[in-house]
Formats: sequence, C-alpha cells, structure tokens
Amino acid sequence: MSHLEVRLEHDLLEIRERVADMGSAVEQGLENSFVALQNADEKLAFSTILSDLPINRKMRKIDKLCHAFIAVHLPSAGHLRLLSSVIRANIILERIGDYAVTIARESVQMGAAPEGRMKTDLGRISSEVMLVLRESISAFNDLNAERARSSIKLADQVEHNMDGIYADLLNSPDNDVKRTTMISLILYSQIKRVADQAKNLAEETIFIETGETKAPKIYRILFVDEDNSYLGPMAVLIARKIFPDVGVYSSAGVNQAETLNPDMIGFMQNRSIDLDDVSPKKLDKRRESLSEYHVIVGLNQSVKEAVGEIPFRTSALNWDENEIPQSNDADAWETLYKNLAIQIRELMLLLRGEESS
Repeated sequence: MSHLEVRLEHDLLEIRERVADMGSAVEQGLENSFVALQNADEKLAFSTILSDLPINRKMRKIDKLCHAFIAVHLPSAGHLRLLSSVIRANIILERIGDYAVTIARESVQMGAAPEGRMKTDLGRISSEVMLVLRESISAFNDLNAERARSSIKLADQVEHNMDGIYADLLNSPDNDVKRTTMISLILYSQIKRVADQAKNLAEETIFIETGETKAPKIYRILFVDEDNSYLGPMAVLIARKIFPDVGVYSSAGVNQAETLNPDMIGFMQNRSIDLDDVSPKKLDKRRESLSEYHVIVGLNQSVKEAVGEIPFRTSALNWDENEIPQSNDADAWETLYKNLAIQIRELMLLLRGEESS
C-alpha cells in the first residue's frame, strides 16, 4: 500500500471514528432528555441542554474533515459516496441533538413528571425511538445495509404508533379546546423547524458567497446570589479576567446590599482587579429581562427559587458548594476565588470548547 493510500485510509478512519463518537453523544443526550422528562429532573434537563454544545462542535469538526478529505484525496466514486453520506448523517445527528434539547427544555417548562396516559405513552414511545436510533447508528457505523433496512422497519412502526397517539389526543372527548391546542402545538413545532432550517440555509449562502463562517457565539451569563454584595460581583470579575472575549457577565441579588463587601473589595484589589463598574444590583425577575441570558448561575441560591419560572431558552445551574468566608479570613477568600475560577472555566469550556481558552 502506497503512502497516499495509507494516508487516505487513516483520514477515512478518523472521520468514521468521529461520527461514531458523535452518534454516541447524541444517543446519550436523547436518552437523558427522556429521563429528565419522565422524572421532572431539572438538573439533568439543563445538563442535557448544555451538553449539546460539544455535540455541535463535533459536527463542525466532522464537516471540516470531510471537506478536507475531498480536497486532499480527490476520492473515487465509492469513497465519495461514503463522504457524502457522512456529511448528511452529520447533519441528521446534529438535528437529533437539537430535538433532545427541545425535549429537555419542555420538561423544565412542565415543572412536573407526566402522569397517567401521557406517562405510559411517553415511556413506550421513547423506548421505541431509542431502539431505532441505536440500531440506525450501529448500522451506519458498521456500514451494514441489512441492519439499516431493519431499522427503517422499526422507524415506520414508531411513526405508525405516533399517528395513533396523535389521533387519540385529537379525538379526546374532553372538549374542542384541547383538540385546538394540540393542533396548534403541532403547527407551531413545524413552523419553528422551518425557521431554524431557513436560518441554516441563509448562513450557508453567506459562506458560499463570502467565505464568512458563523461568528462565535457570545454567551450572556447572569450570576444570582442573596444580596449581591460579594459572590455575584466576584464571579463577574473572575469571568471577565479569565474569559474577557467570549462572554458578557452580569450579577444580581434576590435582595440588594447597600455596598459591596469590604473584605471582598480588599481581596480583589490586592489582585489588581478593578472594581469601578461593579456594584450591588437587585434581580429583575421580569421574563423579558431574564430571557436575555443564555445561562443563569445560582451561587448558594437556587435559580428556580430566585427567579420563579425559567425562560424556555435559558439554562440554569446551581453552584452551592462555595463556602462563605469569615471576615478577614484571607485563606477562605483565596479558596472561594479558586473555586469560582474552576467552575467558571468548566462552564466556558462547555459552552465554547477549547477556543474559549
């Protein structure tokens, strides 16, 4: 085998391994979204939502590798057919990841575990869908056409079962209001998918015409604490120092202290960190205000208790392991600083990947 052939097989293997890895991540994300929905597990729901961001990065990496492979190797018909299928599969997996995010977001909005007929139907259909996805991913990874045909039959059966559930819901004897609501939700869901895909198409058009890629997302993060005298402001200052260009950081308290904690001021000033534009602020609980943030972080303060209803596209995290320093305890302030820095770094790596560093 020539050097070029060895390189071709190596590059092809890397692409297939990355697709397998992405498929595994998507499968786990969808399963987690179903578990979060069935158990009303908000923590798992928000973890599922944020874990979709690394999946999106995997998708972009695979896309780049596929285009680079075509440019370098000028593949023959067989390899070109495989590459084109990988590109389409890459998009399909990314969309399934998005659907898992939507399920997780909806579970948070429900606020309670499903009961009765809904619980039974969701449990059955989610298990069937997971089986179809696992079989389809395995068939693709193994390039097993026969197994893929079996997966298609399973998928057809799931769609048939879903049609029956829709029909039962729409023909519910309760009243016409439920029927109209159900139809509206289905319509809005499909309309939203059209808008999402139209946006993707527009971004591809810009790339083809100008070479511009989608600008890196700037995440808006709100730190919520009890009185905004030290925890939230300290988190903002640390985030600005470590990740100045990848986020916009704010803080607010359920209550509003009159002044910043003097020990926190002294500690941060000793680190040559400017506090001029930081002051205690009261939390604005209006939905239109909260929905501006991608992530709300509760610092020793439950986000749900602090804000009430969490906006649909906002994720919530609770960091309740930060101990409150005693006055003039320099070591305790140092520990708090380091803990917040670690938590912020982990969050930004999750949101933006290695490019956030």
